[in-house]
Amino acid sequence: MPYDTKIVIAVREDLATWKKLNVTAFLAGGLVRSYPELAGDRYADADGRAYGPLVRQPVLVFAGSGADLSLVLARALDRGLAPSIYTQALFATNNDSDNRATVAAVATDALDLAGLALHADRRIVDKVVKGLSLHA
Repeated sequence: MPYDTKIVIAVREDLATWKKLNVTAFLAGGLVRSYPELAGDRYADADGRAYGPLVRQPVLVFAGSGADLSLVLARALDRGLAPSIYTQALFATNNDSDNRATVAAVATDALDLAGLALHADRRIVDKVVKGLSLHA
C-alpha cells in the first residue's frame, strides 16, 4: 500500500553501532508521540495473547555526516516541519528534563546532531533528505 507520508530517520554515519541504534529508537518514539496516528493497532496471536502495536508504515533510515544532518535540519525547518532531534550532548545526560535543557542551551545552527527524524508528505521528505544514502 503506498503512503502519502514518509517516515525518515537520519543518523550520523560515524557513530558507534549502539549509538546509532539508540538514537534511532529514541527518534522513532518521539515521532509516535508527535504523530499518534503513526501507531498501528495492537497485535494478537492465535492463542489470544496481546502484543503492543508497531509503527503503521515503513521507517527509512538514512546515514550522513554531521554537516549532512545540519543541512537536512535546515531544509526541514525551512519547510515548516518540526523534526525530532537527538544531539551528541544527549549521550551525556540521563533524563528527559536534562535532555531538553541541553538542547535549549544551544542555538539551532550550533546543534551537533547525532540524528533527526521526520514525518511529512513523502514529496517534501524526499526533498529534505535529498543527497543522503540509505543506511547500510
